[in-house]
Amino acid sequence: MSEDVTFCGVFDGHGPHGHLVARKVRDALPVKLQSFLNSCQSRQNGPGQTCFMGNSKKSDVGDLDKDGSVEDKLNSLWRETFLKSYKAMDKELKSHPNLDCFCSGSTAITIVKQGSNLFMGYIGDSRAIMGSKDSNDSMVAVQLTVDLKPDLPREAERIKRCKGRVFALQDEPEVPRVWLPFDDAPGLAMARAFGDFCLKEYGVISIPEFSHRTLTDKDQFIVLASDGVWDVLSNEEVVEIVSSAPTRASAARILVDSAAREWKLKYPTSKMDDCAVVCLFLDGKMDSESDYDEQGFSSATLDQSNHSGNAAESDDGQKSEPCLQRNFTVRSAEENDTYGRLAVEVDGDGETVSADDQSWSGLEGVTRVNSLVQLPRFSEERPDP
Repeated sequence: MSEDVTFCGVFDGHGPHGHLVARKVRDALPVKLQSFLNSCQSRQNGPGQTCFMGNSKKSDVGDLDKDGSVEDKLNSLWRETFLKSYKAMDKELKSHPNLDCFCSGSTAITIVKQGSNLFMGYIGDSRAIMGSKDSNDSMVAVQLTVDLKPDLPREAERIKRCKGRVFALQDEPEVPRVWLPFDDAPGLAMARAFGDFCLKEYGVISIPEFSHRTLTDKDQFIVLASDGVWDVLSNEEVVEIVSSAPTRASAARILVDSAAREWKLKYPTSKMDDCAVVCLFLDGKMDSESDYDEQGFSSATLDQSNHSGNAAESDDGQKSEPCLQRNFTVRSAEENDTYGRLAVEVDGDGETVSADDQSWSGLEGVTRVNSLVQLPRFSEERPDP
């Protein structure tokens, strides 16, 4: 795409094969976005017309912003691109021959920055915020997206209309979940997701929320992060941490480290949730000592894998040699005990370290099993819908 277009995304998997779903979405969704962008663009421009996004320079985009009709056209183009790409992504997951997405899925929060235009498409409960300066030149946090939880009125209404149920368990009243009409499962803690096909007939959808924002010189950076970060840190705390990082290249890693410390302080008896962070700095510059001199972003992840002793699946769902495998995000005490004792950690290079070793970096960590409560137990007694 044109030089001034930047894409960023965070994908947070859940369920038995959530790590594979998130990885598949991470690899395939950007390709679909570019493909649908090109096709939608060609249709909008018509034969014999110049592609208005071509190799536009920043000055060109600035001129476009002043033309409301062209900006509306650009907004319409990206909206259609996001909607079609997300739909095609979920369709591909459903028909994937080797990837079981019935009770596994992934969130997605994706942004495209084109000149001074910011386009956002997202599902699930990952979140994007922006650090911006107010009239007093003080840094403030601006939330860019809405956490698509099941208890949001419009989400709950849709789910209930489709015969799904929304309620929180007594031992976690602050976590509303989606349940099948005929079974207290799977207890999905979000209203929209890729995969999770056991709930797609009952109100969970993969249609993204889409929004557009025009950036100004006051806007400094954008942070995309999975819900593990927002469970323990406020928007304001995140902006403070990123803005005070000693180097931009280290900002995401420092934020992940901070979230991990807060998990240990606030929930010492609970497993940490996955944390994935991307920090996009809006002036496009990085530190001189950074390896990413041409890129204004940094990223870091923190997740846990459990070793089950069974053959794990590779990226394409094929069986491979026994290796690290994510736990089954099941909350029952017996199953937590079964899978939890053999916990090991994995760093960014795939090297394993002992779960007893508490010295870990921003690319290592542990996970709290909170996205799904349990898998549905379909049987002959299942009532007709």
